[in-house]
Amino acid sequence: MRNKVFTAIDKSKSYRVHIANMTDIVEESRKLHMTTPLATAALGRVLIATALMSLDLKSEENSISVILQGDGPAKQILATAYGDGRVKGYISNPDVELPLSENGKLNVGKAIGNGQLFVTKDLGLKEPYVGSIELISGEVAEDLTSYFLQSEQKATSVALGVKIDVDQRVKAAGGMIIEVLPGAKDEAIDALEELIGGMSHITGYVEKALEQGGTQEDVIKALADLIFENINEEFKPELLEFREVELKCDCNRDRIEKAFITIGKEEIENILHEDEKAEMSCHFCNKKYYFDDKDIKEILDSL
Repeated sequence: MRNKVFTAIDKSKSYRVHIANMTDIVEESRKLHMTTPLATAALGRVLIATALMSLDLKSEENSISVILQGDGPAKQILATAYGDGRVKGYISNPDVELPLSENGKLNVGKAIGNGQLFVTKDLGLKEPYVGSIELISGEVAEDLTSYFLQSEQKATSVALGVKIDVDQRVKAAGGMIIEVLPGAKDEAIDALEELIGGMSHITGYVEKALEQGGTQEDVIKALADLIFENINEEFKPELLEFREVELKCDCNRDRIEKAFITIGKEEIENILHEDEKAEMSCHFCNKKYYFDDKDIKEILDSL
Protein backbone atom coordinates (compact mmCIF):
# COMPACT_ATOMS: atom_id res chain seq x y z
CA MET A 1 0.00 0.00 0.00
CA ARG A 2 1.30 3.44 -0.96
CA ASN A 3 0.47 7.04 -0.08
CA LYS A 4 1.86 10.40 -1.17
CA VAL A 5 3.62 13.05 0.88
CA PHE A 6 4.05 16.68 -0.07
CA THR A 7 7.02 19.00 0.53
CA ALA A 8 6.76 22.76 0.00
CA ILE A 9 8.38 26.08 0.88
CA ASP A 10 6.34 29.26 1.17
CA LYS A 11 6.79 32.11 -1.28
CA SER A 12 8.75 34.20 1.23
CA LYS A 13 11.04 31.23 2.04
CA SER A 14 10.22 31.57 5.72
CA TYR A 15 9.20 27.97 6.36
CA ARG A 16 9.25 24.47 4.90
CA VAL A 17 6.35 22.08 5.33
CA HIS A 18 5.91 18.33 4.90
CA ILE A 19 2.30 17.12 4.65
CA ALA A 20 1.07 13.53 4.43
CA ASN A 21 -2.16 11.70 3.88
CA MET A 22 -1.36 8.19 5.14
CA THR A 23 -4.86 6.82 5.60
CA ASP A 24 -4.23 3.72 3.46
CA ILE A 25 -0.90 2.92 5.10
CA VAL A 26 -2.20 3.24 8.67
CA GLU A 27 -5.22 1.09 7.76
CA GLU A 28 -2.91 -1.55 6.27
CA SER A 29 -0.83 -1.44 9.46
CA ARG A 30 -3.99 -1.91 11.54
CA LYS A 31 -4.91 -5.05 9.62
CA LEU A 32 -1.34 -6.35 9.69
CA HIS A 33 -0.94 -6.01 13.47
CA MET A 34 -4.65 -6.50 14.37
CA THR A 35 -4.52 -3.45 16.63
CA THR A 36 -7.23 -2.07 18.88
CA PRO A 37 -8.43 1.46 18.01
CA LEU A 38 -6.14 2.93 20.67
CA ALA A 39 -3.11 0.97 19.43
CA THR A 40 -3.99 1.92 15.84
CA ALA A 41 -3.99 5.61 16.76
CA ALA A 42 -0.72 5.38 18.69
CA LEU A 43 1.21 3.37 16.10
CA GLY A 44 -0.32 5.36 13.26
CA ARG A 45 0.93 8.65 14.66
CA VAL A 46 4.46 7.32 14.97
CA LEU A 47 4.38 5.87 11.45
CA ILE A 48 3.20 9.19 10.01
CA ALA A 49 5.79 11.22 11.90
CA THR A 50 8.65 8.92 10.93
CA ALA A 51 7.64 8.99 7.26
CA LEU A 52 7.52 12.79 7.32
CA MET A 53 10.90 13.04 9.04
CA SER A 54 12.44 10.71 6.44
CA LEU A 55 11.85 13.36 3.75
CA ASP A 56 15.00 15.10 4.98
CA LEU A 57 17.19 12.05 4.28
CA LYS A 58 19.66 12.63 1.46
CA SER A 59 20.11 9.05 0.23
CA GLU A 60 17.80 6.13 -0.43
CA GLU A 61 19.90 3.95 1.90
CA ASN A 62 19.69 6.43 4.81
CA SER A 63 17.16 5.66 7.52
CA ILE A 64 15.51 7.23 10.53
CA SER A 65 13.90 5.47 13.49
CA VAL A 66 11.56 6.92 16.10
CA ILE A 67 11.04 5.01 19.34
CA LEU A 68 8.69 5.87 22.19
CA GLN A 69 9.52 3.83 25.27
CA GLY A 70 7.01 4.46 28.05
CA ASP A 71 5.72 2.92 31.26
CA GLY A 72 2.14 2.82 29.95
CA PRO A 73 0.39 -0.33 28.70
CA ALA A 74 1.45 0.31 25.07
CA LYS A 75 5.05 -0.32 26.26
CA GLN A 76 7.10 0.49 23.15
CA ILE A 77 6.30 1.90 19.73
CA LEU A 78 8.94 1.88 17.00
CA ALA A 79 8.88 3.02 13.38
CA THR A 80 11.66 3.13 10.80
CA ALA A 81 11.61 4.92 7.44
CA TYR A 82 14.12 4.98 4.60
CA GLY A 83 15.14 7.55 2.04
CA ASP A 84 13.43 5.56 -0.72
CA GLY A 85 10.00 5.91 0.92
CA ARG A 86 9.74 2.59 2.75
CA VAL A 87 8.30 2.72 6.26
CA LYS A 88 7.59 0.02 8.84
CA GLY A 89 6.59 -0.05 12.49
CA TYR A 90 5.19 -2.01 15.39
CA ILE A 91 3.67 -1.56 18.84
CA SER A 92 4.63 -3.95 21.63
CA ASN A 93 1.06 -4.27 22.88
CA PRO A 94 -1.37 -4.19 19.93
CA ASP A 95 -4.23 -5.11 22.30
CA VAL A 96 -3.97 -2.04 24.52
CA GLU A 97 -7.32 -0.60 25.62
CA LEU A 98 -8.10 2.28 27.99
CA PRO A 99 -11.13 4.47 28.73
CA LEU A 100 -11.45 7.56 26.56
CA SER A 101 -9.81 10.76 27.80
CA GLU A 102 -11.85 13.57 29.39
CA ASN A 103 -12.41 15.17 25.98
CA GLY A 104 -13.74 11.90 24.57
CA LYS A 105 -10.65 11.05 22.53
CA LEU A 106 -8.50 7.94 22.40
CA ASN A 107 -6.03 8.33 25.26
CA VAL A 108 -2.73 7.82 23.44
CA GLY A 109 -0.81 9.81 26.05
CA LYS A 110 -1.87 7.53 28.88
CA ALA A 111 -1.27 4.43 26.76
CA ILE A 112 2.36 5.48 26.27
CA GLY A 113 2.87 7.03 29.72
CA ASN A 114 6.13 8.45 31.02
CA GLY A 115 9.43 7.54 29.45
CA GLN A 116 11.73 8.56 26.65
CA LEU A 117 11.64 9.37 22.96
CA PHE A 118 14.61 8.32 20.83
CA VAL A 119 15.41 9.38 17.28
CA THR A 120 18.16 7.48 15.44
CA LYS A 121 19.45 8.61 12.05
CA ASP A 122 21.68 6.35 9.97
CA LEU A 123 23.21 8.70 7.41
CA GLY A 124 25.89 6.33 6.16
CA LEU A 125 28.53 7.66 8.55
CA LYS A 126 30.65 5.59 10.94
CA GLU A 127 28.15 6.00 13.76
CA PRO A 128 24.44 6.82 13.61
CA TYR A 129 23.13 10.00 15.22
CA VAL A 130 21.02 9.35 18.31
CA GLY A 131 18.95 12.02 20.05
CA SER A 132 16.61 11.55 22.99
CA ILE A 133 14.34 13.49 25.33
CA GLU A 134 12.04 12.70 28.22
CA LEU A 135 8.45 12.33 27.05
CA ILE A 136 6.35 15.36 27.99
CA SER A 137 2.89 13.96 27.29
CA GLY A 138 3.02 10.74 25.26
CA GLU A 139 0.85 12.43 22.64
CA VAL A 140 3.60 11.95 20.01
CA ALA A 141 3.16 15.27 18.18
CA GLU A 142 3.83 17.29 21.33
CA ASP A 143 6.80 15.11 22.19
CA LEU A 144 8.31 15.44 18.71
CA THR A 145 7.84 19.21 18.74
CA SER A 146 9.78 19.23 22.02
CA TYR A 147 12.41 16.89 20.54
CA PHE A 148 13.09 19.20 17.59
CA LEU A 149 13.55 22.16 19.91
CA GLN A 150 15.67 20.38 22.53
CA SER A 151 17.81 18.04 20.42
CA GLU A 152 18.02 19.71 17.02
CA GLN A 153 17.45 23.36 18.05
CA LYS A 154 14.81 23.76 15.35
CA ALA A 155 11.63 25.81 15.68
CA THR A 156 9.31 23.12 14.41
CA SER A 157 5.63 22.32 14.86
CA VAL A 158 4.23 18.80 14.46
CA ALA A 159 0.59 17.84 13.92
CA LEU A 160 -0.49 14.19 13.72
CA GLY A 161 -3.85 12.50 13.69
CA VAL A 162 -5.59 9.16 13.19
CA LYS A 163 -9.39 8.95 13.12
CA ILE A 164 -11.04 5.58 13.67
CA ASP A 165 -14.43 4.74 12.16
CA VAL A 166 -17.20 2.93 14.03
CA ASP A 167 -16.11 -0.37 12.45
CA GLN A 168 -12.56 0.20 13.80
CA ARG A 169 -11.13 0.88 10.34
CA VAL A 170 -8.99 3.97 9.78
CA LYS A 171 -11.19 6.75 8.42
CA ALA A 172 -8.47 9.39 8.10
CA ALA A 173 -4.77 9.58 9.00
CA GLY A 174 -2.34 12.35 8.25
CA GLY A 175 0.28 14.69 9.57
CA MET A 176 2.26 17.87 9.05
CA ILE A 177 5.68 19.11 10.09
CA ILE A 178 6.40 22.84 9.71
CA GLU A 179 9.99 24.03 10.16
CA VAL A 180 10.79 27.73 10.41
CA LEU A 181 13.78 28.54 8.18
CA PRO A 182 16.69 30.89 8.95
CA GLY A 183 15.84 34.48 8.09
CA ALA A 184 12.11 33.88 8.33
CA LYS A 185 9.93 36.98 8.18
CA ASP A 186 8.29 37.93 11.46
CA GLU A 187 4.96 38.26 9.66
CA ALA A 188 5.28 34.68 8.41
CA ILE A 189 6.00 33.39 11.90
CA ASP A 190 2.98 35.28 13.26
CA ALA A 191 0.82 33.83 10.48
CA LEU A 192 2.03 30.29 11.24
CA GLU A 193 1.39 30.70 14.95
CA GLU A 194 -2.14 31.86 14.20
CA LEU A 195 -2.67 28.97 11.77
CA ILE A 196 -1.39 26.36 14.21
CA GLY A 197 -3.27 27.87 17.15
CA GLY A 198 -6.52 27.83 15.19
CA MET A 199 -6.17 24.28 13.87
CA SER A 200 -8.41 21.60 15.22
CA HIS A 201 -7.43 18.00 14.51
CA ILE A 202 -5.61 17.47 11.22
CA THR A 203 -7.78 14.44 10.48
CA GLY A 204 -10.67 16.82 9.79
CA TYR A 205 -8.71 18.32 6.91
CA VAL A 206 -7.72 14.84 5.68
CA GLU A 207 -11.37 13.74 5.66
CA LYS A 208 -12.41 16.76 3.59
CA ALA A 209 -9.54 16.23 1.16
CA LEU A 210 -10.45 12.56 0.73
CA GLU A 211 -14.08 13.50 0.07
CA GLN A 212 -12.96 15.60 -2.90
CA GLY A 213 -11.52 12.46 -4.48
CA GLY A 214 -9.03 12.27 -7.33
CA THR A 215 -5.50 10.96 -7.47
CA GLN A 216 -3.12 10.77 -4.52
CA GLU A 217 -1.61 14.05 -5.72
CA ASP A 218 -5.07 15.65 -5.92
CA VAL A 219 -5.85 14.62 -2.35
CA ILE A 220 -2.58 15.93 -0.93
CA LYS A 221 -2.90 19.23 -2.84
CA ALA A 222 -6.44 19.61 -1.52
CA LEU A 223 -5.16 18.85 1.99
CA ALA A 224 -2.51 21.59 1.73
CA ASP A 225 -5.06 24.06 0.31
CA LEU A 226 -7.44 23.36 3.20
CA ILE A 227 -4.78 23.75 5.88
CA PHE A 228 -3.38 27.01 4.46
CA GLU A 229 -6.68 28.34 3.14
CA ASN A 230 -6.75 31.45 5.32
CA ILE A 231 -3.06 32.33 5.37
CA ASN A 232 -1.77 35.42 3.56
CA GLU A 233 -1.01 34.75 -0.12
CA GLU A 234 2.65 35.71 0.41
CA PHE A 235 3.06 32.87 2.90
CA LYS A 236 1.21 30.09 1.09
CA PRO A 237 3.33 26.98 0.44
CA GLU A 238 4.60 26.28 -3.07
CA LEU A 239 5.11 22.63 -4.05
CA LEU A 240 8.67 21.35 -4.25
CA GLU A 241 7.98 17.64 -4.72
CA PHE A 242 5.69 14.70 -4.14
CA ARG A 243 7.17 11.53 -2.77
CA GLU A 244 5.67 8.08 -2.50
CA VAL A 245 5.59 6.33 0.88
CA GLU A 246 5.07 2.58 1.16
CA LEU A 247 4.48 0.27 4.11
CA LYS A 248 7.11 -2.38 3.46
CA CYS A 249 9.27 -4.59 5.65
CA ASP A 250 12.81 -5.58 4.68
CA CYS A 251 13.21 -8.58 6.97
CA ASN A 252 14.93 -11.74 5.75
CA ARG A 253 16.07 -15.07 7.16
CA ASP A 254 19.63 -13.88 7.84
CA ARG A 255 18.40 -10.99 10.01
CA ILE A 256 16.00 -13.20 11.92
CA GLU A 257 18.77 -15.76 12.45
CA LYS A 258 21.01 -13.05 13.90
CA ALA A 259 18.20 -12.10 16.27
CA PHE A 260 17.78 -15.77 17.20
CA ILE A 261 21.49 -16.01 18.05
CA THR A 262 21.17 -13.12 20.53
CA ILE A 263 19.18 -15.29 22.94
CA GLY A 264 22.44 -17.09 23.76
CA LYS A 265 24.04 -20.46 23.20
CA GLU A 266 22.63 -22.06 26.35
CA GLU A 267 19.05 -21.12 25.49
CA ILE A 268 19.48 -22.32 21.90
CA GLU A 269 20.78 -25.67 23.20
CA ASN A 270 17.72 -25.96 25.46
CA ILE A 271 15.45 -25.34 22.46
CA LEU A 272 17.25 -28.03 20.48
CA HIS A 273 16.98 -30.62 23.27
CA GLU A 274 13.42 -29.85 24.31
CA ASP A 275 11.63 -28.81 21.10
CA GLU A 276 14.04 -29.66 18.28
CA LYS A 277 12.66 -26.67 16.36
CA ALA A 278 12.04 -22.95 16.72
CA GLU A 279 9.69 -20.35 15.28
CA MET A 280 10.44 -16.63 15.19
CA SER A 281 8.32 -13.78 13.87
CA CYS A 282 9.32 -10.39 12.51
CA HIS A 283 7.93 -7.63 14.75
CA PHE A 284 7.29 -5.37 11.77
CA CYS A 285 5.40 -7.66 9.38
CA ASN A 286 4.59 -10.77 11.46
CA LYS A 287 6.22 -13.04 8.88
CA LYS A 288 7.22 -16.32 10.50
CA TYR A 289 10.59 -18.01 10.10
CA TYR A 290 11.10 -21.65 11.04
CA PHE A 291 14.29 -23.39 12.20
CA ASP A 292 14.39 -27.19 12.32
CA ASP A 293 16.89 -29.30 14.29
CA LYS A 294 19.39 -29.22 11.41
CA ASP A 295 19.22 -25.40 11.26
CA ILE A 296 19.67 -25.09 15.01
CA LYS A 297 22.67 -27.45 15.01
CA GLU A 298 24.30 -25.39 12.25
CA ILE A 299 23.71 -22.21 14.29
CA LEU A 300 25.27 -23.83 17.37
CA ASP A 301 28.27 -25.00 15.30
CA SER A 302 28.77 -21.43 14.06
CA LEU A 303 28.88 -20.23 17.65
